[in-house]
Amino acid sequence: MAAPKEGDSTKLIAQNRKARHDYLIEDTFEAGLVLVGTEVKSCRAGKVNLADSYATVRDGEAWLMQCHISPYSHGNRANHDPIRPRKLLLKRTEIEKLAAKVAQDGRTLVPLRLYFKHGLAKAEIAIARGKKAYDKRAAQATRDAERQMRRELGRRR
Repeated sequence: MAAPKEGDSTKLIAQNRKARHDYLIEDTFEAGLVLVGTEVKSCRAGKVNLADSYATVRDGEAWLMQCHISPYSHGNRANHDPIRPRKLLLKRTEIEKLAAKVAQDGRTLVPLRLYFKHGLAKAEIAIARGKKAYDKRAAQATRDAERQMRRELGRRR
């Protein structure tokens, strides 16, 4: 599925910038996210870290693992666990497709970003394959070359 358009009243919560550097993104999906009350309040405050998180499919359900949502500052003793597994809401066919793709070697499910869309918490997850060190260096070299070309074109204008 395509990424949500910015005109759809979306508010970005967190973004995993490192994922696009470390992985080749093959396909993306939009999934709903099951959160408890204090987690929603922490998300609205932007206290989310996706750095080491990943998604997995277990028993026909998709789960977001190792996503750190800080405890709500004004919460009481019933505050949430910061690194608990969170359920992802996807259609059955999407879950089966994810499970089949991840079963192939070298692929994983990586969350790219969390956002609110029309007041509902959503996660953009991707089927990704890890990059090798030489792939990362090649991507960096092409980015540098494009940046240099844009700079030169700007000077000539």
